[in-house]
Amino acid sequence: MMARVLVSGAAGFIGSHLVDALLSRGVEVVGLDRRRLGEHAIADENLAAAIGNPLFTPLRRDLSTDQLDDAVDGCDTVFHLAARPGVRPSWGAEFVDYAQANVLGTHRLLDACARSGVRRVVYASSSSVYGPANRPSHEDDPTCPVSPYGVSKLAAEHLCLAHARRPDSRLTAVALRYFTVYGPRQRPDMAIGRLLFAAYTGFPVTIFGDGSQRREFTYIGDVVAATLAAAYVDARYAVVNVGGGASVSMRGAIEEASKVTGRHIPVQAADAQPGDVPSTSADLTRAGRLLGYWPTVGLHEGMARQSAWLVNLSRDRLAAFTS
Repeated sequence: MMARVLVSGAAGFIGSHLVDALLSRGVEVVGLDRRRLGEHAIADENLAAAIGNPLFTPLRRDLSTDQLDDAVDGCDTVFHLAARPGVRPSWGAEFVDYAQANVLGTHRLLDACARSGVRRVVYASSSSVYGPANRPSHEDDPTCPVSPYGVSKLAAEHLCLAHARRPDSRLTAVALRYFTVYGPRQRPDMAIGRLLFAAYTGFPVTIFGDGSQRREFTYIGDVVAATLAAAYVDARYAVVNVGGGASVSMRGAIEEASKVTGRHIPVQAADAQPGDVPSTSADLTRAGRLLGYWPTVGLHEGMARQSAWLVNLSRDRLAAFTS
């Protein structure tokens, strides 16, 4: 059993859900994030249930610059979710932050884990490492990311596996390739959140391309279940897809959002963007074998849960998630 763990990116969308799940299991959690609580509305909202729990220790650190040995000391498992997200902003000058946060930060965290004798790192990778694919992506398929973001995630993934292959290290690693995660607390720039916000406000949502592009949407509860299971995989290193079980076109997602909300979704079209791929779809064979994983929440149910969460936000909380 994991007595003490660290979650990097703890104040984020996936990280905060993982923190809540770990605390509910009686696990002591160090929640590391570079956002300062009390000064960042989304971070405060995401960790509202954890703050005050005696098992939770929030820690403000920047993985790329700050000292990390004391943060991981005594931890059995490190769940590494901290990253600079987003495909489109990763082009150009902003890539410096992607390289520092996603690559250098991962390198420094892994070094600290190795020095402190951490048993397992679970790394949050991305389906973006695959690039274009015309069938469900398998973990042994060639990787060909088509965005700087995807390149940074793949580089960090390789760093995790390199550390796990070191014969003089106790550290083991499982990299989970998440496919388009959605649900309550989702980042405001992500597709499902934008569709629901458009439904309730009447402001049009921008769809890049003709709407035929397909995404495998994965509900946050399923992602958390797979991430927890990855702590116990009997392997020195492994790469595993975590998907939602079906790939849906953006047109289909718009129709589903309209059914869930009972409202029309206003849409405005824009050109396809560099780094976007036509389709993502996950082969979940390995996830079933290693993690005992199969998604349990379909898109309609998951979108309804996210819609209910959004509707129940207060005005101030809504502003935090949609600004």
